[in-house]
Amino acid sequence: MNIEENVKNLLNGLSENPFGEKVTLVAAVKTQTPSNINAAINAGITDIGDNRVQEFCEKYDKITGNPKRHFIGHLQTNKIKYLLGKVDLYHSVDRMNLAEELSSLGEKRGVTSEILLQVNIGNEATKGGFDYSEIFDVYKKVKALPNLKIRGLMAMLPDSDDNKLLCTLAHRMRDAYDALKSADENICALSMGMSGDYRLCIDAGSNMIRLGTAIFGTRNYN
Repeated sequence: MNIEENVKNLLNGLSENPFGEKVTLVAAVKTQTPSNINAAINAGITDIGDNRVQEFCEKYDKITGNPKRHFIGHLQTNKIKYLLGKVDLYHSVDRMNLAEELSSLGEKRGVTSEILLQVNIGNEATKGGFDYSEIFDVYKKVKALPNLKIRGLMAMLPDSDDNKLLCTLAHRMRDAYDALKSADENICALSMGMSGDYRLCIDAGSNMIRLGTAIFGTRNYN
C-alpha cells in the first residue's frame, strides 16, 4: 500500500464540483499510525479527520506539517474538553445538547468553534444526526448560541447499491446547503462522501470528502 501514490492520484483526480467549488480532501485517520498520517501529509494532504477523542489526543503532538484538524466521529459531551481549541472543524454536531455544551464550554474558555450540522439524510436508526425536515429550525437555534460558527452541513449516505436513491439523497443535501448558504455567508462546507461514494457525492455538489480506505487501504482494527 503506497500512501504517497494514493494521495497524489486522488488529488490529481479531484476536479471542482459542478458548482465550480474546490473539493477539500479530508484524510480519515482512524487507526492510522502517526508515520502513516505524516506520509499522507508529506504527499499533499492538508486536512486530517479523527473519529476518536483518545486517538486524537494520543497522536496530536506527533503529527507534522500543521494540517487543518477535523473531528468527524460521534462526540460525547463529556469529551469536548479534550478537543476544544485544537479542532478546526467539528463535522458531527448531531444533537442540540452537543451544540449547547460546545457553546457553553467555549464561552468559558474564550474559544469559538467552527461546526457542521450532521443530517441523518437516510433516516437510519444506526446513525446520528438531525432529521432533514428540521435543518432550518436547528440552524436558527444553533446560530443563536455564543462561541459557535456554523460552516455548513455533513451527511453520510446509506450503505446501499441503489444509485438512484443515493443520488436523490445527495442532491437533497445540496439543496439544503444552498438554501442555508443563500441566507448566511459563513456557510461554505458540504461534507459528504467517503471512499465508496465520494465521486457520486462530488457530482451532487459536495465540496468536502472524508477518505480513509482510499488513502491508507483497509483498516486494521487489531
